[in-house]
Amino acid sequence: MTASLSLENVQFSYDGRVVLPDFSLSISCGEVVALLGPSGSGKTTVLRLFLGFAVPQAGNVRLGERLVSARGRLLVPPEERGLAVVFQDLALWPHLTVRDNLSFGLAAKRIPRRERESRVALILERLSIADKANRYPGDLSGGERQRVAIARALVLEPRAILLDEPLSNLDVALKYELLSLFRTLFQENGSTVIYVTHDLREAASLGDRIAVMESGCIAQVGTVNALQASPASPFVHRLVEDLHWEEPPPA
Repeated sequence: MTASLSLENVQFSYDGRVVLPDFSLSISCGEVVALLGPSGSGKTTVLRLFLGFAVPQAGNVRLGERLVSARGRLLVPPEERGLAVVFQDLALWPHLTVRDNLSFGLAAKRIPRRERESRVALILERLSIADKANRYPGDLSGGERQRVAIARALVLEPRAILLDEPLSNLDVALKYELLSLFRTLFQENGSTVIYVTHDLREAASLGDRIAVMESGCIAQVGTVNALQASPASPFVHRLVEDLHWEEPPPA
């Protein structure tokens, strides 16, 4: 069952450097929010706070109505948050087949074998990689590895999915193909999603809303049309003024 996510007046510093001075962001249940900003703006730190890999010095982190981190305290560890994450490097197990990569997390959750096999088979079929089930990640193309990574996240039926620039190394045509597929899958599953990117076209293609980050702060939140029509700052204006974006076709 999916859940909402929120950071409330979060302050976070690392090695004496303030990363997030006073940060708030809420994602509704079933909403896809693209977190957009340049390198060093704090996007990945936001994901780490939601995942429980980092703890704020001040402010609260909520998963649904549950307080999971607060004012320097980790109240719910990462493994109990029910979140799935897809990193830029995908982090697939190279020594496991595609099927075993997907089964690993289900086995860790003590899902019965028959149910594991059924869930893995269904998601592999949905992502058109059933014929790759016995292959190893090193034998797959870049696009196929991306499909495996998103399948591994979805098969867990997580409360939310967090993606950290997963398509940055792909060419434009393949990127649009996968963005369209991701959007369809997220809609079908009613997934709550945070998608981190520095590419406005990716954000516009996938996000119900775009949250623009600048220097650890939210500069503006809205649809791509709203950002273009009424940019809240010169930074946002520069970001969107040259965008000529066409929505990719449905998957």
